[in-house]
Amino acid sequence: MKSTYLLLDIGTILFPLLLSFDKKVSFWRKWKFLFPAMLLVAAFFLVWDYLFTLWGVWGFTPAYITGAYLANLPLEEVTFFLVVPYACVFVYECLKVYYPSDPFRRTYRWLHNAVMLLLVLALVFYTDRLYTAVTALLLLFLLLMHTWVWRSKYLSYFYLAWLVCIVPMLIVNGILTALPVVWYEPAEQIGQRLGTIPVEDFFYNMLCMLMNVGIYERLQSASGSAAVSKQSAPTS
Repeated sequence: MKSTYLLLDIGTILFPLLLSFDKKVSFWRKWKFLFPAMLLVAAFFLVWDYLFTLWGVWGFTPAYITGAYLANLPLEEVTFFLVVPYACVFVYECLKVYYPSDPFRRTYRWLHNAVMLLLVLALVFYTDRLYTAVTALLLLFLLLMHTWVWRSKYLSYFYLAWLVCIVPMLIVNGILTALPVVWYEPAEQIGQRLGTIPVEDFFYNMLCMLMNVGIYERLQSASGSAAVSKQSAPTS
C-alpha cells in the first residue's frame, strides 16, 4: 500500500502530539526548545540519509511510499526525522515529570558502560561495514562527550526513555523492515537482527534521540541562565 510509510509516521506522532496538552506535563510549553533541536538534528540525519541512500547502504521500496521525494529521499523519510524525535523527547519529558525521584539514577551506568563497550567492539571488528562503523563511531563520541566533557546530569532519564521507546520502535521499525519499506545492503551491516530490525538501528535511534535530548536540554539551560541573569541585573 502506497500510504504504508505515511500511516506509520502519523501513528508515531498522533498520541504524543495529543497528549502534549496534558496539564501535568504541558509539553507544548517546551516546543520552543524542542523544535530548534529537532530541526538541527533532522538536518544532520537527512544529509547522512541522503548519502547512504545514494551509496546504496539502504533504500526504499516504491510500493510502500507515496512517491513524493525531497532529493532522493521519500517525503515520509523526511518526516520520520521529525515525528520520531518528537515522540521520543515526549516520552523523556513525561518520565521526568511523573518520576521526579529519578528511579534509574543508581543503575543506568551499567547500561551506559555496556553500550560503550559494544560500540568499541563494533569499531574494532566491523570497520569495513559502513552502517555499523559510522553509527558506532558517532554514538561513542557523543556518549564520551556527555560523560567526560559536558558531564550531563540527565543521562539516567535518557537511558530510561530510550528503553521505553524500544517498545514502539519494535512495532514501527518492525513493520518498516519486515515488508520491507526500508531495505539494507547486507555487506554494510553486521547482519544481526532483533526480529527483522538490524541491531544497528537501535544504536542509530539512540544517537538521534541523544542528539535531540542534548540540544533540547541545552536550550532550556541557556534560557534559564538568561532569565536568572536578567532578574539579577541591576536596575537604574
